Amino acid sequence: MQFKAVASDETSGRRRPVVLVVEDTPSLAATYRAILEKQDFAVETAATGAEALALLKSAAYDALVLDVRLPDMTGLDVLDAMRERGDQTEAVVITADGSINLAVDAMRRGAFDFIVKPLNAHRLAVTVTNATERARLKAEVTTLKRELGDAAGFCRFIGRSPAMQTVYRIIRNAGPSNATVFVLGESGTGKELCADAVHRTSRRAGGPFVTLNCAAIPKDLLESEIFGHVRGAFSGATADRKGAALSADGGTLFLDEICEMDVALQAKLLRFLQSKEVQRLGEDRVQRADVRIVCASNRDPLAEVQAGRFREDLYYRLHVIPIELPPLRDRGEDIVELAQHFLARFSEEEGKKVSPLSVDVLAAMRRHAWPGNVRQLENLMRRLVVLNDGETIEPAMLPADIRASAEASGPHPPALPSDGHRIVTTAPPIDGPGRPEQAVGPLEATIREAIERAITASGGSIPKAAQLLEVSPSTLYRRIEAWENAAS
Repeated sequence: MQFKAVASDETSGRRRPVVLVVEDTPSLAATYRAILEKQDFAVETAATGAEALALLKSAAYDALVLDVRLPDMTGLDVLDAMRERGDQTEAVVITADGSINLAVDAMRRGAFDFIVKPLNAHRLAVTVTNATERARLKAEVTTLKRELGDAAGFCRFIGRSPAMQTVYRIIRNAGPSNATVFVLGESGTGKELCADAVHRTSRRAGGPFVTLNCAAIPKDLLESEIFGHVRGAFSGATADRKGAALSADGGTLFLDEICEMDVALQAKLLRFLQSKEVQRLGEDRVQRADVRIVCASNRDPLAEVQAGRFREDLYYRLHVIPIELPPLRDRGEDIVELAQHFLARFSEEEGKKVSPLSVDVLAAMRRHAWPGNVRQLENLMRRLVVLNDGETIEPAMLPADIRASAEASGPHPPALPSDGHRIVTTAPPIDGPGRPEQAVGPLEATIREAIERAITASGGSIPKAAQLLEVSPSTLYRRIEAWENAAS
């Protein structure tokens, strides 16, 4: 249940609970209003059951004060209608009939409590306060359940890896603000999905979410796409165009690949961010647009600033809350979860029955570097489902580069004992006694020994060991994870 906040204390930020009073006698409705407003409730009224149901459908209330006798239906009928459509607003029923049967009937139909006329002001205030408190607690439980359910994903993201949990936390914290967000990450990591998640978790979620890919539009047309134009503003402008900034008024404008934007247009974007004013090409009139900006790039924006291709003042204006999406190769078991998710989705879309991926197929996917990230994995799973006539996907059906990754890794040696990011190794020190130089062992064992020696020399630090070996830390993490999985 979401609360309707029509009144708040601007100095404290506290929201006044909103109560809907359903009573056809004006004097009684005014009495209930006075009692509740004295207790700092915001009150709205309805005189009939139909009016109450219409209001409950259009907005959410913290509590409902409901008279049993109404001109068009009974209060019990209202409770039945609410239950049928899943409305869980806490209802306090008021009646002149104090029979036990009526009270029990009201409670069975979902009422929170039952008050008999003549009304006691204190009893009404306490009962409605309890009802709104119960509604608040139910809302908190719902929120917690949703967040716990998001352990495997969040706002259409799939994955529970620590790297993605960090992303989810930043989005939850940044979403409700109006601060600009700069999403960074390799191609295919889900930057537009991240921007959509920021919009969904914001107070602008009910407004438009407008996306614009700055790399996909010719430079001489991009200004018109963002700020719009009027008919005849330039050759080919045969009709007025609103533009993305005005179209996103009250919502979010997502500028993807913003580092591709021409420097001259960057100055106009900066001016818009500062003034919130839009002047369409060929028009003298200035219009205001209340827009939140989320932008993204697969380049390093600071490097672009240093190279003179991106304005420094615009960079600092946009780079308020950075969100860096991890590459798929650094997301561990998310690869498996994503692969199985895409398999189920595309199997349903194509009307095929495909068995879950085998251990060998998943092992090959774990070992692949995925340069195209989640987009590459998604496209692969669609291709496997479309081209596969059977119910099972075999390792031989995988592309050659993924099979090669699996073959290069070879069988898994025993696991290395670990402690967080520091690995305890049994290899002798770099300058200590080791095997004779002329001794030759299996390639994988030699690789493992080299990794162990580097980790030992680095004091157990994986990033430092990766620097010594001139590989990325993710390469070492993948190998260590593979060894640990094989041992378990």
